Parts: sequence; structure tokens; C-alpha cells
Amino acid sequence: MVSVLCYVMVAPKPTTCLFTASFERILPTPIKSFKILSYGFCFIPFNNRQKVFITKPSLDMLMCHEPAWIQQFTVLRLEGKVAMVTGGASGIGEAIAKLFSEHGAKVVIADVQDELGNSVINALRGSSNSIYIHCDVTNEDHVQEAVDRTIATFGKLDIMICNAGICDETKSRIIDNTKADFERVLSINVTGVFLSMKHAARVMVPMRSGCIISTASVSSMVGAAASHAYCSSKHAVLGLTRNLAVELGQFGIRVNCLSPYAMVTPMATKVIGLENEELENAMSAIGNLKGATLRVDDVAKAALFLASDDAQYISGHNLFIDGGFTVCNPGLGMFKYPES
Repeated sequence: MVSVLCYVMVAPKPTTCLFTASFERILPTPIKSFKILSYGFCFIPFNNRQKVFITKPSLDMLMCHEPAWIQQFTVLRLEGKVAMVTGGASGIGEAIAKLFSEHGAKVVIADVQDELGNSVINALRGSSNSIYIHCDVTNEDHVQEAVDRTIATFGKLDIMICNAGICDETKSRIIDNTKADFERVLSINVTGVFLSMKHAARVMVPMRSGCIISTASVSSMVGAAASHAYCSSKHAVLGLTRNLAVELGQFGIRVNCLSPYAMVTPMATKVIGLENEELENAMSAIGNLKGATLRVDDVAKAALFLASDDAQYISGHNLFIDGGFTVCNPGLGMFKYPES
């Protein structure tokens, strides 16, 4: 058990308060020292490696030694970090942007949905420390300018979330798919990720640190779960992730991707043509893990883990958030031709 004994000085009149609290469940390492900050507390461990920032509860509660103050603490896992989220105006990207902000990151949302993007920024904790940038990820000038503006505003880029993407209508027979439709999906889902990775690496390599996370899909591993274009694009995202992890490892930059199962998002309901509840029920019916429903917040939590110091030695990994769907090797029958 880790026990912390410290003195708290409260301005303007210096007052000393002695309190002892157990942090066994909320702090990852023995604590060497403790500081009061304007927004909370900073615990400094003996190894000096991973500072723990904790938001400040009611001071009266703290001074009165109420046990409840411990339960109000939230460990800020991205304090001081700057994160860009492409496609952050809705769906998975929106959930990631909000969670990262809650954990102390300064967030840049890069998207083409200007009204939605600005509304998300306004809803973020500490929205004054976050910005929205109009960015079409298929346009290299847009991506470069978004990264450059991030550096100009915040001085660095620690985390790049390559999340912008689209899904298309599933046409099971390849002969029914057009070249234009195929190229459109790959342009956003693959070229967009490539450009986001490229310009993140451009500013991270000189820093010799950073984290790049892309949104893939269960379609990065199995077939028959989506269209030919979408499945191809997510396999490509996985390939880019692995290749870049090899290249950038020498600079201390981690590169990973997330592969979620299908869930309710604005894009999914629009493409599939079902209401939220109908889509959720359909996905639960063919999913492997019963009694739980995948939501965008679950994917955001996985992204938070990969972006945090908890994943400091994880790179080149494809993290599945699929309830075991991909290990079932399911055959959904989408390629069956009509009986003649």
C-alpha cells in the first residue's frame, strides 16, 4: 500500500493541513513529492518518469479529511499533451477529442464538417486551449497547414489521431463496383491516413517522440464484413501502421491502430439506412460478445490507452475492440450469388 503524508499550504493566508490518504488504487507508483497547482495536484513519483496530475476537488472537503475527496480524483493521463484528431467533428473522432480533452490534452479537430467541428470545440473542457481547423485529408496542403497551425498555436504535436474516413454502400459483387467509387474510398481512408502520418512524422521526428494512432476496422483482419473498397482500405491502414512503426521506432515514436467492430455512428446509420436502435440490435445479433454493446466511447478509451504513457512500449499493434468477433472467422454470406 502506498501512503502519502504531506503538508498543504492554502493561499492567501498560509495554513498548514496534515493529512494522510491511501492512493493504492489511483496512483501507479510510490510518491516522492506532492505539489499544489492552480487546477489540481501533481504527484511526483520516485522514478521521476510519470507525473500524475489530479483535478482538485472541493478544498473544504479535502481540509476536513472527508474520504469522498479521493473518489472525485481523476488521473489526467494526457496532461500537457497536444493532440490532433482528423475526422473529430462526429462519431469516433468526436468521442476521442472529448475524452482527450477531459484528460488534459489540448485538442485540434481537423475536419470538413465546420459547424459540427466548432460545436465540439465549444463543448470541450478548457475549450480556449483547443481549436478547429477546416481540413480535407485528401489535400496535402490542407494537412500540412493543419499541422503547421498546430505547431504555431501550441508549440508541438504529441499525438496524431488519423481517424477521418468513410464507408460506402456494400455491393457484394465486384463487377457491380465502379472504379470511381473504389478510388473515392481509398482516397480518404488510405491517402488521408498516409498524409496525416507523413506530416505528423515531419514534426515528431525532430522531437524524437510522439504517438500516431489510426482508425482501422475489423475489416483490417477479416473479409466479408464490408465492401471491397472499405475492406481494402482498412487492410492498407494496417500495413501503413506496421511499416511506419518500423521506420519511426528509432525516433521514439509509437505507431498503432484501432480496429473496432461495427457500432452506431452518424456515418454508419446513413450508409446502412437504419435508425440507431435498429443498427445497434443488428450488430449485437451477429456480434460475438453478448450482454455488451460497443459504443464510440469504448473506442475512445482504447485510443486514450494507446496515447498515454501506459502504452509506452506498444508500437506496431492493431488493437481490436470487437468482442472477439475477428477470432470467430465468421462467414456473413455477403458474397453469395443469387441462385440461378
